[in-house]
Amino acid sequence: MCTSRKGFVSVLGTAGLVALVAALATILGTVPADAQQRTPISIKVGRTVGGSGFHIPSYVAVEKGQFLEEGLKATLIAMEGGALVKANIAKEIDFQPIVAGGSQALLAGAPLIYIVGESTISQWTITTTPDIKKVEDLKGKVLGLGRPGSADYEELVITLQKFFKMEPGKDYKVIAFRGEPDRVAALLKGSIQGAALSFPHAARAEIEGFKILVKTGEYIPRLGGTFMTHRDYVTQRRDLVKAFIKAIAKSIDYIRTNKAGTFEVIQKYFGIDDRRVVESIYTLLHDKYSPEIPHNLLLQLFQSRAIPELGWPAGKPLPDIEQFVARSVLNEALGELGKKPSK
Repeated sequence: MCTSRKGFVSVLGTAGLVALVAALATILGTVPADAQQRTPISIKVGRTVGGSGFHIPSYVAVEKGQFLEEGLKATLIAMEGGALVKANIAKEIDFQPIVAGGSQALLAGAPLIYIVGESTISQWTITTTPDIKKVEDLKGKVLGLGRPGSADYEELVITLQKFFKMEPGKDYKVIAFRGEPDRVAALLKGSIQGAALSFPHAARAEIEGFKILVKTGEYIPRLGGTFMTHRDYVTQRRDLVKAFIKAIAKSIDYIRTNKAGTFEVIQKYFGIDDRRVVESIYTLLHDKYSPEIPHNLLLQLFQSRAIPELGWPAGKPLPDIEQFVARSVLNEALGELGKKPSK
């Protein structure tokens, strides 16, 4: 075996050595210089049970490499919404996208903060059996919703109450389900006549013969899937937070421009083989995401949670809601991607 540089060259030959160096340069040239020198930081990212249309950018960031591009190795952790918020407060997970429950936690003093957006519209529907032709036909029926306090309960109840004068318990009955797949199964069994389903699950139910009766996005403006982290991360791990923001922003760009790749992610995370369903989901959602956290939608979110029914004292004004957004970090990260943040 040749151990000296001269011996190595004599075995390989000058031409062979030149070729080897050129090959290595080509390989290394395909990887960003900083990525060649860093080991990805492992992070835990919350997701809801059963998949959600609100969170598709985070699924894309895992599957299509945007997290890795930013030096992050992400593991998705599936839990119910309330459990995700509690785990984030305890720093058992690093980032989570529970908007409604998160806002209530913030109003109660939780040390969390919003860092980057995902969906800009409400994606919830009331999907029903085909015999229900109009909202009034829901009277006396049983609806499968989320737990009280969750978005897939509150948004449906608020829409029916405010726009159709229908009260839960009085005009219709409610059964709380842990996840959307359980509600679809209950529809198929006939134990409920309607369910709160986000767009992906509603599109799938349509193929089974059910119908989308109400889209809450037509009635309620909504931030959906906006990611939160512990406040300590913004001061102690600012670069990590910026990297996370950039990965989500890149994944949103990917969704807008790469239909085939996004199809693959939707198929995997929602277990859908029928291309018609995937096409329907993509058409509904591909341009409905933004890393921005618009102030007006943020205000509407907190106004919808600061009500006596959810424990907020009647007549008590909201605090300055901008304190709940890491606006400077978000704008800095977007600026480094060449995006001009909105005011």
